[in-house]
Amino acid sequence: MQLDLTPYISLITTSGVLNTFLCLYVFFKKREFPEARLLVWWTALQSVYIFAFAFELASDTLEEIKRWGVVEYIGIAFTPVVGLLLIMRYIDWNISRRTARAMFIIPAITFLLVATNESHHLFYKDVYLRSDTPTPMADIVIGDWYIVHGAYTFGCLFAGAILLLRQWFKTKKTFRIQLLTLLCGQSLPMIGAFLYLIGATPYGADPVPFILSITSALYIWAILSTRLLMIVPIAKENIFESMREGVIVLDRSGRLIDYNKAASRMIPALRRSLLGKRLVDIWENLTGLPHYGLKRPGADETVQELQWESGGVLSIYQAKLSIVRGRGGDVIGDLLMLVDVTEQKRLEEQLRHMAYYDGLTGIYNRTQFIIRAKEQLELSALRERPTSVILFDIDNFKAFNDSYGHETGDEVLRHAAAVCQRELKPDMLFARYGGEEFVVAIHGELPESADLIAERLRIALSGNTLDTPAHGSLTVTASFGVASSADSAASLETLLREADAALYEAKRGGRNRVCRYQGRMAAT
Repeated sequence: MQLDLTPYISLITTSGVLNTFLCLYVFFKKREFPEARLLVWWTALQSVYIFAFAFELASDTLEEIKRWGVVEYIGIAFTPVVGLLLIMRYIDWNISRRTARAMFIIPAITFLLVATNESHHLFYKDVYLRSDTPTPMADIVIGDWYIVHGAYTFGCLFAGAILLLRQWFKTKKTFRIQLLTLLCGQSLPMIGAFLYLIGATPYGADPVPFILSITSALYIWAILSTRLLMIVPIAKENIFESMREGVIVLDRSGRLIDYNKAASRMIPALRRSLLGKRLVDIWENLTGLPHYGLKRPGADETVQELQWESGGVLSIYQAKLSIVRGRGGDVIGDLLMLVDVTEQKRLEEQLRHMAYYDGLTGIYNRTQFIIRAKEQLELSALRERPTSVILFDIDNFKAFNDSYGHETGDEVLRHAAAVCQRELKPDMLFARYGGEEFVVAIHGELPESADLIAERLRIALSGNTLDTPAHGSLTVTASFGVASSADSAASLETLLREADAALYEAKRGGRNRVCRYQGRMAAT
């Protein structure tokens, strides 16, 4: 071997060592690389190409050169495709497995034709030793498939460069160094291959292995300094920006350093000009809340409910503040995630309302009345205060339904509830007991007062007609039964049973009247 080539072979070998180091580094750190398998294959194939080229340069005979040339094409044929797939994953451009496999068809044919070229000469028409080189170096006469291979290789490299360039303005400045490194990794070998094909390199030598020493060093630097390919930034951005949850990123001092589109929709006052400002200082201007209520948690996450108006609409958010830790476990910032739970809270409120209130009249339902009345009855017993129950139902309600229809019947019930509600104090329990029957619980009032309240309700009902578009004014009356426990010793069930007996007596006596339980009445 001539000494003239020793520096070049050393440089190429160094390039191979760098690639091999990169390959091994990714292999042993594969958990930290989203696409470790592709990256390992890519660097391994480049290493095969580079070392085979170094052995080719060191060869003394044409046969040796040809043998190492076949080995070279293990890397030359497949590396561009693997590199393109890696870039596609970097920009989060998904393709099917079938398409990915199809991309390797031409490289596989290329390698097969190179390995068997002596029998068909479809790849090289001729391979011969140059006469103008200081050491044995081969030259070629290209065959038909060489053109197909060259076009496909350039197509892969060019497509990868274009895909990366298209992402330039979509990528935040933080990640543009990574993007530039990948662009160099695609563009420099492509330029070197082009110079080789047009015969612009000394002695017709392939410059790509020399160039790969530069790109390998760039990749190693980028991985160690910018975490290249450990966190795929463009894919991360697509996920970050497409999230329905609002995300606000803070540094350790609480300064705003990033936010996504969802956060800007939730907080329209968020602007890029606010980046770098402490969130606690701008929170009131952003949301109208007097202060930034979330504090760094003792645990790694705290959850709190926040609400503010935006465009005149009140929105409710579940705010999760999480600590962000670095690789060494040190706190490096906070992540504030806002989940819009407005609709969920509205549904919960509707369910709660349905559980507590009658859906037709809007007053308490039977279940809630019994629960609350028992609680108040116990309280009244402790204070030795009397309790009364008024039970009433609409007179001739079936006739309203039969004569005017069920819609009018529903209007009658709503009308009765609204009229009575205006006559009752807020602390008096009022509920729809069932069908056309209503109930009132009065605590702390004398029995005589309960009678007066029942009479007031009766007069208010009969004196307020229900105006309907189809049937004109309708008079609604009700019959009332009243029962009281002067010493609060009676149970709620007893009071309801006695009030029901009094109600039955009021109906039997002609309806539209109040009747008090006298102790000798029989319940219906």
